[in-house]
Amino acid sequence: MTEASIACRESAWGTPRLLVPVAAAVVVRLLLLGAALMRTGSGVIASGDTASYLEPGRNLLLHGRFITGGVPEIGRTPGYPLFLALFSLVGPATAALAQVLLSAFTVLLVWRLARAVFAEARVALMAAWLFAFEPVSVIYSVRLLPETLFLALMLLSLERLAVFLRGRNLWVLTQAGLWLAAATFVRPVSYYLPAALALGLFAALARVPSLRWKAPAVLLLSVLPWLAVWQLRNQIETGFSGFSSIVARNLYFYQAAEVEARVAHRSFMEVQRGLGYPDEQSYLARHPEQAGWDQARRLAFMRSEAERVLRAYPGTALTVQLEGSAVVAFTPCAAELLRMLNAYPLDGPKRVVDEGPLRSAMRLAHTHPGAAAVMAALEMVLLGLYVLAARGALCGCVRREALWLLLGVSLYFLAVSGGAQAVGRYRLPVMPVICVFAAAGLRRRDA
Repeated sequence: MTEASIACRESAWGTPRLLVPVAAAVVVRLLLLGAALMRTGSGVIASGDTASYLEPGRNLLLHGRFITGGVPEIGRTPGYPLFLALFSLVGPATAALAQVLLSAFTVLLVWRLARAVFAEARVALMAAWLFAFEPVSVIYSVRLLPETLFLALMLLSLERLAVFLRGRNLWVLTQAGLWLAAATFVRPVSYYLPAALALGLFAALARVPSLRWKAPAVLLLSVLPWLAVWQLRNQIETGFSGFSSIVARNLYFYQAAEVEARVAHRSFMEVQRGLGYPDEQSYLARHPEQAGWDQARRLAFMRSEAERVLRAYPGTALTVQLEGSAVVAFTPCAAELLRMLNAYPLDGPKRVVDEGPLRSAMRLAHTHPGAAAVMAALEMVLLGLYVLAARGALCGCVRREALWLLLGVSLYFLAVSGGAQAVGRYRLPVMPVICVFAAAGLRRRDA
């Protein structure tokens, strides 16, 4: 076996040393799952959103129709509901165990991404170690939410994109597009990413005439037809032509509600309730004239009303969006960890943006110093990773195309995940990139 073939095999399947961080990832996630089950019972692995994924997934798996309450489901896309329905047939703990194993697989994928970007075994192994213990990945590996599955598919796509930038193989780029399409069916947040990546490929290959147009076209053709098929399904079954109705609902019940609350100096939740949140019964009580409307017409109303508010107060809307991006970027997710272990104070802050991060932190430190200490510790870990990642990104040992790819994708997720609905778990797609660059930052420090 030649040295090149050995390197190829290692790049695909890892090395014996990689088994240790992967095994460590499994252990730490199983320990959290076991502790959460003992402290709070099986209900802790579910969230308020879990049922909204499970019902349409079971209907699709058992009856061949993606429906909720007897009507076509257009808020959720079928990727995670099908995964959850399949692995929860025995029970929710089985689905959580499947996610733990999938999360451990993402450690391998982080290793592969680092190898594709830096082509240095030590950096790749360090990136795997960092991600094995990365808090957001650990916490949400045991919660029945789509983050872990989405991350795995996104990492498969990013690794293929990084390999394409090195070898310029269009089949590799096609694979990247297919994985990206699959990820979008899990979380629609990546819906606009193919267009952004196509523009990035055009700029990166501007001096390569044979690929300048071909590469963006190949990427788009490997993604967009699949998304169009789902939009066609939505159009035929409900008259709604979008990919997911969650966008219109978030604009109406979160973005516009937060802007109105700030302009009118009212509480966010009060404005939300006035708009008809959180369920259909509340919505129809607020809008009785829409009782006979179909889903498409209601969603069109929500979107137009939300856009009217955002256009009326563009400065406030931008502030809300940027503050939400900051929440995604810097929230340590310690509150979620403490809730899983039944250790979060009942009078702890519910929404930090309501009273500001500094005031809420000071109040928590005064009333619950133990919980505040856990939050501070995880915040320091996060900030430390950011510092190391900045050092690694500036080390000069990464190709410019790969650097802009990873930075661009990270900024995309931070930007689109902002707003009033922002939470720390939306940062998960960014953390593999942070760990890869942080590993390079550690390598530079040792050099």
